[in-house]
Amino acid sequence: RREPLALINLKKKNEDTGEEELASRLDHCKAKATRHIFLIRHSQYHLDGRADKDRTLTPLGREQAELTGRRLASLGLKFDQIIHSSMTRATETTEIISKHLPGVKKISTDLLREGAPIEPDPPVSHWKPEAVQYYEDGARIEAAFRNFIHRADAKQEEDSYEIFVCHANVIRYIVCRALQFPPEGWLRLSLNNGSITHLVIRPNGRVALRTLGDTGFMPPDKITRT
Repeated sequence: RREPLALINLKKKNEDTGEEELASRLDHCKAKATRHIFLIRHSQYHLDGRADKDRTLTPLGREQAELTGRRLASLGLKFDQIIHSSMTRATETTEIISKHLPGVKKISTDLLREGAPIEPDPPVSHWKPEAVQYYEDGARIEAAFRNFIHRADAKQEEDSYEIFVCHANVIRYIVCRALQFPPEGWLRLSLNNGSITHLVIRPNGRVALRTLGDTGFMPPDKITRT
């Protein structure tokens, strides 16, 4: 779902028509539409919850989600779907946002759950997960990147607009990978709760970052990073 040349079987190349046949088949595999990816960080939640089900949104977090939902609705875009992490704080954020986007289908996935994507460089003293966590979470978050961040399918005729509600570590890692920056630098990026990050994937595979962690639509007293 990326480079057209990787989507065809070169062994089946017609010996008579040669390059002409190859060019035709490549054309058939080329993307025509642009994908717009909106990565939303969940709103503020109760940090003292022991289990995931206890880490629900705070009253301020619910306000933040309302503001994010209004902002997305104000863009006037025809959103295709909302894919969200199955964790409680992301699910609750999605439910509030979706009220402002009636008719847009919601899909839950474990791939987008929070985790430790890759050991950060430079390291930080306040956050040191067990080494095994990088292997477990990292493989899953990389799978999320490969599954969701790619150019449009060749059959897609119109530009698409998709929302992904997930977590800071996941979004930061995805941004680094999508822009082909060293992924170890993901922890150098900072994202507010309820923020909007906008990636654009062109038919030729080029990726542009329109906004990173935008919360300019929130009053200053509503902005948090917890």
